[in-house]
Parts: sequence; structure tokens; C-alpha cells
Amino acid sequence: MSNLEDLYREIILDHYRSPRNRGELATPPAHKVEGFNPLCGDEVTVYLEVEDGVLSDIKLTGHGCSISQSSSSLMSAAVKGKSLDDVHSTIAKFKELMTVPGASPNEESGANNLRSLGELAALAGVVKFPVRIKCATLAWNTLQQGLAEISA
Repeated sequence: MSNLEDLYREIILDHYRSPRNRGELATPPAHKVEGFNPLCGDEVTVYLEVEDGVLSDIKLTGHGCSISQSSSSLMSAAVKGKSLDDVHSTIAKFKELMTVPGASPNEESGANNLRSLGELAALAGVVKFPVRIKCATLAWNTLQQGLAEISA
């Protein structure tokens, strides 16, 4: 399991050092939503462009710990270009992952199937540190809020 943990650590560090989808989109047409974690000071701004039921583009700005920033980058890579149904499904799977302590990378059932999450599985270890869960879910909650605002 040590090799898998090392791989996950490398994925997190890679996304922290070289974040994907970094920057801003012009608003409008993009929708802008901001998220803030008052417990640690993490901040994220998510810019969304939705066209014909697809999250056609997403950009992120912000600052914070390696977990929040890596999770933001991983999230953007996982949802960009996906249908809104797929985006909502991915959000639900990730949030479930953040509530199931001890999820095993080899587990094959339900949302715990880490293989189905791809690189997002790298964040599974965060569950062992409850105070860091808010760091990992900040961008996800912000994305979810933005999508709700767009559909309202």
C-alpha cells in the first residue's frame, strides 16, 4: 500500500505545483462564484460556462493549502467538458468519498469504487484527517453552488 500512497501523494503535489484550468473566464458569459473556508483561510473562485447542458469551460483562482488547491485542480480536470448530469454525479461520488472513512482503493462497490474516480482517488486519505475534509471539499461545494445559481 505504501507505493499507492506515494503515487497519491505525487498526484496531489503535481496538481498543487501545476494546477489545471487556472485563470479567469470573462463574466458574462461565465458565471463566477466564490468559496471561502474561514477555519483555515482557503479561498477559491470558480468560473463556469455552461452550454447546452454541458460544463463547457471551468477556470479557477484562489489560494490555500495543498489539499484545497490540489482538490480544485483535480475537480476542474474531472468535470470540464462533461454533461451537467455527469458533473452532479461526480460531485456526489467525491462527497461520499469524503464521508466514508477507510475507503479502500481496491473496494469495488458503489461510490467507494476509487478506480471509477480516477485521479480523484488520490484525495481518499483526507478522510483520516477530519479537519482537512473542508479543505478538500471547498471547490466542490463552490462548484455545486455555482451550478445551482445557474439553474435557478
